[in-house]
Amino acid sequence: MSHSSTAPVCEEAICKCAEPFPERLSFAFQPIIDFKTRSIFAQEALVRGPEGQSAGSILSKVNPDNMHAFDRHCRIQALKAASRTLARRGELLSLNTMPNAVYDPATCLRTTLAAATANGFPIEQIMFEMTEHEAVTDPDHFAMIVKSYKDMGFTTALDDFGSGGAGLTLLASVMPDIIKLDMELVRNVHISPVKRTILSALVEICDKFGIRIIAEGIEVKAEARALLDLGITLFQGYYFSRPQLNDAPTADDINWTIAG
Repeated sequence: MSHSSTAPVCEEAICKCAEPFPERLSFAFQPIIDFKTRSIFAQEALVRGPEGQSAGSILSKVNPDNMHAFDRHCRIQALKAASRTLARRGELLSLNTMPNAVYDPATCLRTTLAAATANGFPIEQIMFEMTEHEAVTDPDHFAMIVKSYKDMGFTTALDDFGSGGAGLTLLASVMPDIIKLDMELVRNVHISPVKRTILSALVEICDKFGIRIIAEGIEVKAEARALLDLGITLFQGYYFSRPQLNDAPTADDINWTIAG
């Protein structure tokens, strides 16, 4: 049964989202590049510990009781960290969010909108990556969240597309602006005819509906070349740029070499 924006749900959302997350955070930024234009399409904010410790050091402390507070705290702190550079550069800020942490989008994003305004960060430069490592048990609620985000002016992306929980059925009900391919579809794509056939069909489907594709986790030149041959031009991965702590790489920092 899908959730609705009734008063009890909103009150629960306010309560859960208002709880503070006790850990200090920092962020590393990894670019998503547009190879066609040789420009940076977006910068993904990746959570780190206060001294740059791994994401795992923070995520290991997230549990069902503080998940809502963590999701909210990450969005606000990432906006603050990104406002120093990304707003004036016109690049998208990609924020990961957990749909299960959102009861009512308008309520739970209220502080995010306030943080964007306070830091002079344009709403149209924010992209939400819907990250859901658990099964999507309520597709209607998930679709409602994505639609609400789009209606508010955010760019929406379905992360880990092609993994167990994010497939064509979910795509048909959600229709995001962007999908990010699961890394397993990208890994060794240059030596896998099966993966290339699957991705070729997916490119055709997405083109028909105006959905863009990001290939993440690219580690070698041959993977990038194979994906480019398939018509995919938005890339992310260590081959192009590693995450940079407390700063965002520029186009001059990117390894643009694919040919040869």
